[in-house]
Amino acid sequence: MSNPAPSNPSASNPSAGSAPTSTLRGALRLVDYWATVYRRTWRGSIVSSFITPLLYVLAMGVLLGGFVEADPATLEGATSYLAFVVPGLVAATSMTTVVGEVTYPVMAMVKWNKTYFSMTATPLGVREIALAHLGFVAFRVAVTAAVFLAVTAPFGVYESAPGVLGAFVVQVLLGMAFAVPLYAFAAGLRDETAFSLVFRLGMIPMFLFSGAFFPVANLDAPLEALARATPLWHGVDLTRMLVLGVPDWSMVAVHVAYLLALVVVGWWWAVRRLARRMQQ
Repeated sequence: MSNPAPSNPSASNPSAGSAPTSTLRGALRLVDYWATVYRRTWRGSIVSSFITPLLYVLAMGVLLGGFVEADPATLEGATSYLAFVVPGLVAATSMTTVVGEVTYPVMAMVKWNKTYFSMTATPLGVREIALAHLGFVAFRVAVTAAVFLAVTAPFGVYESAPGVLGAFVVQVLLGMAFAVPLYAFAAGLRDETAFSLVFRLGMIPMFLFSGAFFPVANLDAPLEALARATPLWHGVDLTRMLVLGVPDWSMVAVHVAYLLALVVVGWWWAVRRLARRMQQ
């Protein structure tokens, strides 16, 4: 049986309340809700967000990296394998954090606990709800990236303090480049079976083959081209250039433009897809 139509007209009309200031004002009304969610759940994210990435750094960068001897030219400017792998893991952690936040949690709010329908019974509409949820995801990425960058700083792999600050901003942008399209995808699903494809055919291959652990130039030409087309490669390459203090500003512009385009297109898709889903 289909759900009743939301009583708030803006919930079924993406253009309603579309002024940026009113949308932001409405999203800010949900800060208390998301703060409460975080206070109740942050302990459950410690292992996945902080401990697991640190173990990857120790295992891949320190232990395995001790056996890797390579010229910095083959490691994209990194003086050691540890310095090469840490920026890649920072970016990969931003991706995995996002995937966990905009798959099952979004479906739960639409299908299982129907929190979104409760929200639209208030003056809030689809845009405000989506913006607030994505704002929370951006906060999660920012906290995870800040802790990861701080914890790995004593390893001596960062060559530029301003570059580290820039890399922190990049993590939020990279997180949103994943979060907004995935949010749109999850918001319109009727069941969770498609999430296994996101993990198995999306997140895991990108984690392994988008430049976090080895230069993508080592891949065959077709696979290298595919790797360079992924958002994670853009995030990894941008993060690595910044923290190593060797930015190619033309490539920086390309990376930022690519990630911003995903955010913009994803937002357009998310609003429309969520609005349609909540009318069903």
